[in-house]
Amino acid sequence: ARGPGRGVDSAEIHTNEKEVTEKEVTLHLLPGEQLLCEANTVLKYVQEDSCQRGVYGRLVCTDFKIAFLGDDESALDNGETQFKNKVMGENDITLHCVDQIYGVFDEKKKILSGQLKKYPEKLIIHCKDLRVFHFCLRYTKEEEVKRIVRGIIHHTQTSILLKRLFLFSYATAAQNNTATDPKNQTVMFETLKDWCWELERTKGNVKYKAVSVNEGYRISERLPAYFVVPTPLLEEDMQRFQGHNIPIWCWSCHNGSALLKMSAPPKEQDDGVLQIQKSVLDGIYKIIHRPPYEIVKNEDLSSNFISLQEIQTAYSKFKQLFLIDNSTEFWDTDIKWFSLLENSSWLDIIRRCLKKAIEIIECMEAQNMNVLLLEENAADLCCLLSSLVQVMMDPHCRTKIGFQSLIQKEWVMGGHCFLDRCNHLRQNDKEEVPVFLLFLDCVWQLVHQHSPAFEFTETYLTVLSDSLYIPIFSTFFFNSPHQKDTNMGRESPDTQSKPLNLLTVWDWSVQFEPKAQMLFKNPLYVEKSKLDKGQRKGMRFKHQRQLSLPLTQSKSSPKRGFFREETDHLIKNLLGKRISKLINSSDELQDNFREFYDSWHSKPTDYHGLLLPRVEGPEIKVWAQRYLRWIPEAQIPGGGRVATMSKLLEMMEEVQSLQEKIDERHHSQEALQAEAPCLLRNSARLSSLFPFALLQRHSSKPVLPTSGWKALEDEEDLAKREDEFVDLGDV
Repeated sequence: ARGPGRGVDSAEIHTNEKEVTEKEVTLHLLPGEQLLCEANTVLKYVQEDSCQRGVYGRLVCTDFKIAFLGDDESALDNGETQFKNKVMGENDITLHCVDQIYGVFDEKKKILSGQLKKYPEKLIIHCKDLRVFHFCLRYTKEEEVKRIVRGIIHHTQTSILLKRLFLFSYATAAQNNTATDPKNQTVMFETLKDWCWELERTKGNVKYKAVSVNEGYRISERLPAYFVVPTPLLEEDMQRFQGHNIPIWCWSCHNGSALLKMSAPPKEQDDGVLQIQKSVLDGIYKIIHRPPYEIVKNEDLSSNFISLQEIQTAYSKFKQLFLIDNSTEFWDTDIKWFSLLENSSWLDIIRRCLKKAIEIIECMEAQNMNVLLLEENAADLCCLLSSLVQVMMDPHCRTKIGFQSLIQKEWVMGGHCFLDRCNHLRQNDKEEVPVFLLFLDCVWQLVHQHSPAFEFTETYLTVLSDSLYIPIFSTFFFNSPHQKDTNMGRESPDTQSKPLNLLTVWDWSVQFEPKAQMLFKNPLYVEKSKLDKGQRKGMRFKHQRQLSLPLTQSKSSPKRGFFREETDHLIKNLLGKRISKLINSSDELQDNFREFYDSWHSKPTDYHGLLLPRVEGPEIKVWAQRYLRWIPEAQIPGGGRVATMSKLLEMMEEVQSLQEKIDERHHSQEALQAEAPCLLRNSARLSSLFPFALLQRHSSKPVLPTSGWKALEDEEDLAKREDEFVDLGDV
């Protein structure tokens, strides 16, 4: 089969019209979803060069999605389609997932926007999850073409108000059907109790306290209702400057050091206001300028790290490598793959993020320092780095529930502006920066390098990245907890109106059946061994990694004031004077990093201890499953990591079966575990990018693309060309 639905040639359109219409698939609407416009006799192309084959059907646009309804959706059902999304069909595109729309006029491709004087023969839709759809409108009635093209452009490009998001239509219509999954144990950090639990879990409650001073968002609409600060900090000091200048706790290390973040106030202020801020800061530092707080190192992310503009530019170039229209374009790109990849700088940005996280860890783990992350709003790079540090240092954050709780704490409650950064309201393209996707890509590098340390799989991360654009979940559709509470009706003066019950993305049963969710669980995950109490007590503050560090690094720093002489530096920074050196010289920092990094990698890996990624050039790889899954040419039939995983699972099943026979007991739970990997059976038939990319067609690799010969005609020495033949499956 060449894809879902019956393949038809362009010439067959008219002869098959009646037969196909009778078989058309019914449009399934979600609660609150409304059909806006539609067009019949649309041909959805399979991306091929010369043979323009495809599936005939109906193209519709609702207030939730663009959907193509083909004549037959059941072509592949041999176990490969068990990983189905219950909300989104294979040919559905949410309006928020549309990245760019192109029209083809006389074989020329142009971006479509605004009012059109002429309507295209073909419609090409590029999606934010990197799918590419081709629709032929040549056989569609002219009025229907105008209606569907106008409708799609309007509903994917026109800016909208927050209350017009489909999120609210769905929540209102499905008010009685939005019961949360009782199995979901993700900590939401919406109550004081949740923060106290996290403090106790990390042993941070000795030096830090959870506060409710922002209940009702009295201090700041940017901060959550509850958060954690150093114990000596007074309530009146927190009430100044709308939540700026408050050192907020993120996480505590086993040795007592902690990771904190602080939102710096805007620099464009008059001298009088700045002087008041200086006196307040002085007061805060005097209060907590005493033991038991460790020495503090400031990390000014606004001036000493990558910028949001760099991230935006890099990803814009990077994604173009995967938005492929046809096989010819794929092979043309393949010739220059490595140079294009390097020019995008996306992998380099990932490397810099991972390296910065390791530098922070070195300060906390080896030098017993507190680290204070500084950023203008503490809601972008602060979220990214604090989360990465916790994933590397805290094994709890490498479990599925722990990872979800981490995202809730650092991103959702941390005030990351998902609405702006994903441009869900389509109000400002300049604000659209994939910071959260960058974080997931960094985590994928860790999962790829240290798979047994993670309870979840890359499939889980890929699905999580896709969920950014599904507007039935509240998780990624607000800029702050205050904005969410206000628009849900929790803060409404109208007491008679019932607050909306919005779904959370962590309730995976909304999108996937239990069998499909098994692909989120890593069968190679190394469970933590249960130690007896005596062992656990003795090992609380010392573990393999700490003991393996050089003696010069593992000595504890003198307990000095919470902010030491950093106070003056920080105040200067807030006054707009950039600091190039904070504690150590750059050379000394580099030496400490290298010694710490090399020492860790020279020892066996403790999957339940500190985890550091390798950051050398070749070690940072392309997240193939997410970026290449829709490109058939990049797939390896019956190969790749999925084939290796399948064989390992078969061995695990055999070992488990033998163990059951030895023990002569058959518990239902064990039987369930033995059956779990059935989705990965028959690995010879699966794509290397399973479970997303089904085997749709075989594309033989040309000896050298025609366009490649043109580019190389004048080259005397072809051996100098390093990028000739690249197997994307191994990148």
